[in-house]
Amino acid sequence: MTHTTQLSQLGLFDRKVPRYTSYPTAPQFSDRVGGADMARWIAAVPPGSAVSLYIHVPFCRRLCWFCACRTQGTRNMATVRAYLETLKAEIALVKQHLAPGIRLSRLHWGGGTPTLLPPEMIAELAATLADLAPMAPGGEFSVEIDPNEIDTARMAALKAAGMTRASIGVQDFDPAIQRAIGRDQGFELTRDVAAALRAHGIASLNADILFGLPHQTSARITDTVQKLLALNPDRVALYGYAHVPWMARRQAMIDPDTLPDPKARLHLFDTARRLFRWDGYEEIGIDHFARPHDTLAEAARQGQLRRNFQGYTDDAAPVLIGLGASAISQFPAGYAQNAAATGDYTRQIRTGALATSRGHRLSPDDRMRSRMIESLMCNFAIDPARISAETGAPLGQITPLLRGLAQTFAAVVDLGPDGSLTIRREGRPLTRLIAHGLDAYAAPDTGHSSAI
Repeated sequence: MTHTTQLSQLGLFDRKVPRYTSYPTAPQFSDRVGGADMARWIAAVPPGSAVSLYIHVPFCRRLCWFCACRTQGTRNMATVRAYLETLKAEIALVKQHLAPGIRLSRLHWGGGTPTLLPPEMIAELAATLADLAPMAPGGEFSVEIDPNEIDTARMAALKAAGMTRASIGVQDFDPAIQRAIGRDQGFELTRDVAAALRAHGIASLNADILFGLPHQTSARITDTVQKLLALNPDRVALYGYAHVPWMARRQAMIDPDTLPDPKARLHLFDTARRLFRWDGYEEIGIDHFARPHDTLAEAARQGQLRRNFQGYTDDAAPVLIGLGASAISQFPAGYAQNAAATGDYTRQIRTGALATSRGHRLSPDDRMRSRMIESLMCNFAIDPARISAETGAPLGQITPLLRGLAQTFAAVVDLGPDGSLTIRREGRPLTRLIAHGLDAYAAPDTGHSSAI
């Protein structure tokens, strides 16, 4: 039996499963969680704690067809100014509930296109956030950068605001693929932006690329990866394109007949993965790569890698507060998501109340399964004793679940004498499917992206 045949028999090429950046996943959120829960969870953060903060800027000058993020197109800076005022009001509301001495271990501006903000708005938002909570020693401030929407003035403003890491969206450098996904971004432009960021003192650079795009071939993804390697990013996220036009209507602009099939997707991923490995990058989880000196690689080596709504992280903070339309917050007690539509979010904040519209309160069973899934996604292994110690779940509740996984995926996992489960290297493409075996919430496959 070939490796591909084995993966096929286990469901890799015909199943759709969550990406598991949370458990339960966002489709399980309900309106039974609201602003009062969010306020109570914020107030429960102990004084002096370190927390993560995510700021969502939903606007783009143009909408890329491949993107399934919560974004909206705008060319009207008055709209952006109004949103910033609402965001500042939300920050003030959060501050009312936050205990003294809170520090930020991580601050991330995402979107959308945060770099659509002009320099004066960047400075204004940064000052408001600094008033909410200062950065902790060694804290990291990262910003998503669109090379088409950045200039020297905005780079200088971000550096003055304290940005330490830039994350550049690449997707693919091939012109034909860029036309097919509505993303015009030449290699030379990206190269020049990366050089300019480093010239401004931004030493840490991330990049995102996609596999599974229309017209993508091994030769084309090889060319893209080799060009990206010339930029020497510290971290790379190699995400699988999720074609979900029923969720992101703009994806209807992409002809599904031009997309590679699941087996071709696996080959594209393996092609890129080998190139990153050959260039000295370490594999991080299921779809990230990092230079050995990067803190993400260090966390992975030390078994301290974590996973949240922003993907893989070395941040140990137990609280992530999301601000802005559709932003999701994560607390020990549960998840809270703001109203997704910008208008609904704005109206709620203007009433003087937090904009939480849905979420989920974690049960003891949720906490146990969440840590088990996170351990699989980060370490390709689950230590039942560690899960029990971290969550308080009895071993008698954990070990039957692991035995069940070992039986279903016997061809690619090992069950140790201590009851620990490990995914063999050849089985790692199945990690999300194996994690799905721990998911207690029934959900139709059609609501998620391909398992590969």
